[in-house]
Order: sequence, then C-alpha cells, then structure tokens
Amino acid sequence: MSLFVTEIFHSIQGESTHSGRPCVFVRLSGCNMRCTYCDTSYAYAQGTEMDIQVIIDQVDACDCPLVEITGGEPLLQAETPALISQLLEQGHEVMLETNGSLDIRSVDNRCIKVVDVKCPTSGETDNNHLENLNHLNAGDQVKFVIGSREDYAYAKNTMSSIGSHLPSDHILFSPVFGQLDPATLAEWMLADRLDARYHLQLHKLIWPDKDRGV
Repeated sequence: MSLFVTEIFHSIQGESTHSGRPCVFVRLSGCNMRCTYCDTSYAYAQGTEMDIQVIIDQVDACDCPLVEITGGEPLLQAETPALISQLLEQGHEVMLETNGSLDIRSVDNRCIKVVDVKCPTSGETDNNHLENLNHLNAGDQVKFVIGSREDYAYAKNTMSSIGSHLPSDHILFSPVFGQLDPATLAEWMLADRLDARYHLQLHKLIWPDKDRGV
C-alpha cells in the first residue's frame, strides 16, 4: 500500500488545541478545493509515491509521539485511513487535518480529527460536508478560518449544528493570516461572549518567512 506524499517534517503544531507541541507532519498530495487564502498550494501536485511502511519509518526517525496527517486533502487518497490506523497501532498520537468536504467515518475513531468548515471568504462553502458534524468524537475539533464579518456570522450559525458532546474549547476560530486583523476577531468573540477557542497559526508567528515545512 502506498500514498503520494508532498513532504514529511518535524515542527511545532500550530493549528489545534495541541498548538505548541512538537509534531511530525505528513503532508499528503492532492486537494479538491482551491481556497482563496490557501498557503499550501504546492501540495496540489502529485508528490512522491511512498510505501506506507517507508512513511512510518520516516515518522519514527523523528522520535516524536504526535503525528499530523495533513494536505492538501488527505482523505482523497484511499489508503490514508490505513496509514492512520498503523501509526496508532504503533503507539503514536495521530491527528488528521481535513478540509471537511469528504466523509470522515472511514477514519479510526482513535484519531483526533480536525475538521475545517469553509466560510464564504474561502470560496468553497458549497463544498462543506456538514454531515461530518454529526460524526465527531469528544476529542475531535472543528476549525473556522475567518476572513470577514460575513465569515464570522456564518461560523457562529454553523456552531449550532455541533453536538454538545464536543467541548466548546474544541471549536476553533482563527483569522485569515494577513487578511483579518487578529485583534478584530478577538473583539468580535469577546463582544458576543462566544464560547469557542480563539487561536492563531503559531508556526507563522515563529517562522514568518517560511512558506513550507521543508
């Protein structure tokens, strides 16, 4: 079994409740969306075909327990759930970041799923598979990337579809980097007493001039 991989790298987790932790990122190739603010368009290309065991060997070489499978859109590749399950079986803590357009039910329940819900600024709102919100575990997370007041209103409205079993601090609001003033989003959330987690892309603050993992 093999997957097309864009890059594997050891860095700091920057876009989840695990932000700040060392993490190994496996960036899989291909994406079915073209978000206006995409910062990983280099992952659209096919990448390098790698056997799952080779991927796991490279992850193990980083000597880091936390692994994130990202993209692109990882679930476009049929063998992604198998990679996740094998990493879990070997004792890794595994996260999946998905753009939210594809059904997440094929993914091992032990995996932490970070599901994007695309707001209007992305240009991809019509491709949200909102049924995913009914299949979240308590450890999963939902992420809204906010670029405008319209996005913020859309995200607040969509929050009502998220079951109460998902902790409110697992609902993430993040400003589009370089487009929405971070303070503005914080002020909106505070004014509304919004019960969600505000967060920034930590890796972009640490390495502002770095545009990819390797």
